[in-house]
Amino acid sequence: MAKINLLPWRQEYRAQKQKEFQQIALLVVMAAAVSVFLWMETVDQQVDRQKARNQILQVRINALNKQVAEIKELKKHRQELIDRMRVIQELQGNRPLAVRYFDELVQATPEGLWLTSLVRKGNSLALSGVAESNNRVSSFMRNLDQSDWYDSPILTDVTASPAFGEQASAFQLGINLSGRKKDSEQADADN
Repeated sequence: MAKINLLPWRQEYRAQKQKEFQQIALLVVMAAAVSVFLWMETVDQQVDRQKARNQILQVRINALNKQVAEIKELKKHRQELIDRMRVIQELQGNRPLAVRYFDELVQATPEGLWLTSLVRKGNSLALSGVAESNNRVSSFMRNLDQSDWYDSPILTDVTASPAFGEQASAFQLGINLSGRKKDSEQADADN
């Protein structure tokens, strides 16, 4: 049999296969590097786009927060105006009451009785005055008690005042203001 040396052929074949393997490995590494680079660029672009969206959203959120703050300020200002209007309406509604209270007080005051001071605290009046006699003070209290504008006259102090006459008396009286007349007039106005 003839001797055939296959060793060089096998070595060439192995070298060729190794070279092919190295080329394929290099191509795979290059393809992987390109793929990783493209993937990273894609991810970076998506992150940049999301940051841009977030920035746009933040700008809009800030604008809306300013609008909300303005709305709150406007609501606060509106409530202040409503409160002012309510106070003005109450003052305008109660303005005629002072005139009516004084008118009723004048009508209830008998001759021979003079008021020297009048102090209002809330819904009560403190009256001081001088009367020619105690009967005039009693008559004054009865007139006030019968009035629709006043309640519960209470005599707190009576002292003789001879400077105004023999039977003259200085007195102090407390009465409560009543709104009964106002309620009945409103009911009449509604009908």
